[in-house]
Amino acid sequence: MKKKILLRGMLGFPLGIAIGYLISIFTSLMLADGYYSPCTPELIDAMGNEINAVMLQALLCGIVGSGFAASSAIWEVDGWGLVKQTGIYFLINSVIMMPVAYVSYWMEHSLRGILGYYGLFIFIFIVIWIVLYIRGRYNVKRMNEILRKKQSGKTE
Repeated sequence: MKKKILLRGMLGFPLGIAIGYLISIFTSLMLADGYYSPCTPELIDAMGNEINAVMLQALLCGIVGSGFAASSAIWEVDGWGLVKQTGIYFLINSVIMMPVAYVSYWMEHSLRGILGYYGLFIFIFIVIWIVLYIRGRYNVKRMNEILRKKQSGKTE
């Protein structure tokens, strides 16, 4: 399990950078009036220049990617129920995501900004969880149907 967590974490780092880069492109398309905005102006100001801000943001996106990828091994712990897996997965990724979002200025640095961002994080987490849960149930149902067909074919 430790090897799996480490490998996923290592693979998640470049994936997190790639996803962060894609998000910056989509955000620029929607909000930057035809310009590419790799990160928030507040992060650029805090870091002194754009290249330092972009490097920090890339590192932090890699950390987020590693965290989400490594913690996905939680879903394979056989002795844990779905509620425990979900709670621990959510807790780990909240602990990773929230400080990164704060340092990157992805949220307003106020109580309202923190609560709003955390609410959005929870909403997105729930939506993704529901979609994956429904997909998982569908796959199990489909596999059971295939098994029933195979069993009924063997007994005849």
